[in-house]
Amino acid sequence: AEPLGHPEYGHTPGVEATTGPLGQGFAMGVGMAIAERHLSATFNEEGFPLVDHYTYAMVSDGDLMEGIASEAASLAGTLGLGKLIYLYDDNHISLEGPTEWAFTEDVAARFVAYGWHVQRVPNGNDLPAIEAAIRAAQAETAHPSLICVRTHIGYGSPVQDTREAHGEALGPVNLRATKEKLDWPLDPTFLVPDVARTHFGEAVARGATWQKEWETLRERFRIAYPAKATAFDGQIAGTLPSRWSSTLSTFAPADGPMATRDASQKALDALAPILPALVGGAADLSPSTKTLLPGSPDYSSVEAKGRNFHFGVREHAMVGALNGMALHGGLLPYGGTFLIFSDYARGAIRLAALQQ
Repeated sequence: AEPLGHPEYGHTPGVEATTGPLGQGFAMGVGMAIAERHLSATFNEEGFPLVDHYTYAMVSDGDLMEGIASEAASLAGTLGLGKLIYLYDDNHISLEGPTEWAFTEDVAARFVAYGWHVQRVPNGNDLPAIEAAIRAAQAETAHPSLICVRTHIGYGSPVQDTREAHGEALGPVNLRATKEKLDWPLDPTFLVPDVARTHFGEAVARGATWQKEWETLRERFRIAYPAKATAFDGQIAGTLPSRWSSTLSTFAPADGPMATRDASQKALDALAPILPALVGGAADLSPSTKTLLPGSPDYSSVEAKGRNFHFGVREHAMVGALNGMALHGGLLPYGGTFLIFSDYARGAIRLAALQQ
């Protein structure tokens, strides 16, 4: 894989999103969890959990300082995204120095107020405790989960718990000292122990088994629910119905002036019945921006099939979440706001362009 400092979607295998500036990945994870919940409610049948996954992410002190993360966390709590699980790498260090210089709030209490299920793991090297916290988070289905894991950046190195460990390479001298501190072989320079290779190999094998099991489930689903299976395959593939553009209205100068928002509403009215993957909304401006889909319920904590989204006055989180929904697959998300308000969402709009 290409060793990019900031891995990008489409360039490196396994990279699911170009997270870009801090906080963007937080919002995209929320969008992925929204998409999973909507698709599972739309397509799953008893005995056929076709869409059934958790959304995991690791977030940093810097992520949680960013405004987009606060917006997205509030939205996730309101929507009750119970299959969203974030591990917070709480190392108390940012690029300039200790986070206490600018970030002293009780993060756990803030997320409880947002409606999240919050746990603390005091020792980031206590793997059984982390696993237990993840399993407890999986069991909490009504609220998104934040697991606050206290870690030490540059653990075991001469620059542990300093800004140097955050923003600079260790270098050969510190690397050697770290290996000696941790009783790690000095050679080769880059070592993957056999136990680690075995562990990852077992994970790959498990994944391959689960993939085959899911493919078998999908084949059984096609037999039991052929129409639904065809619709599912089409949405996941992003296939548009034939001659979809013929449903759109045409406007001529002779028709007189028309506001762009009204033309947009007419397009949505025409496309909504034939594009079930089309979902979206606005940042508390639907009556003005004309972004509601006719005949569809609102997406909420109690209605996962809804196609109309109320993002609240959260332009940045709205676009970040839409990016996550698009990356997840199976949906064609859109969002609307006034042009001048789009400045609040500039970072997420840029990442939407980069990820195409």
